Amino acid sequence: MSDEITDLIVHLGNRVRQLVNLITDRVTNNVTSSVTNMSAQQWIRLVAIVGAYALLRPFIIKLGAKHSGKEFEKAQQDTADLTPNEIRGELGIPDESDDDDDKNMPGAAEAGATGADWGKKARKRQRRMIKQLLDAEEARLHETFDEQEDKDIAEFLTD
Repeated sequence: MSDEITDLIVHLGNRVRQLVNLITDRVTNNVTSSVTNMSAQQWIRLVAIVGAYALLRPFIIKLGAKHSGKEFEKAQQDTADLTPNEIRGELGIPDESDDDDDKNMPGAAEAGATGADWGKKARKRQRRMIKQLLDAEEARLHETFDEQEDKDIAEFLTD
């Protein structure tokens, strides 16, 4: 069994070596025949293309860097528009105004007073609940911060 595996590995190595030799032979033959069989017009064309590339490459790189810089500045400006609270994902408290987006909703104008006031009390109740929850969380965080600060100060106090 191990003799078969070693024979397979040796055979595979030989085939890979043959393939590499074939590719290198073909590449060298094709390149040498292409270079030796080129006419004067083809040589001039080749020199012109290589020269143009050598001359234009720095300008193309500078143009790409400038474009990349503009994209980077735009991305930085977009992220600069965010406030720290938006980055942290903090909830905003809805406005306490009596007039909601009901006037802007489609169908509100023709509905008149009958349909526009539906759910107004529930929305106000929801706003109050969210505000109370946020205030309670703020108070809890403030208390834990004060307690932690007191503990930190107590470490440095000596009797």
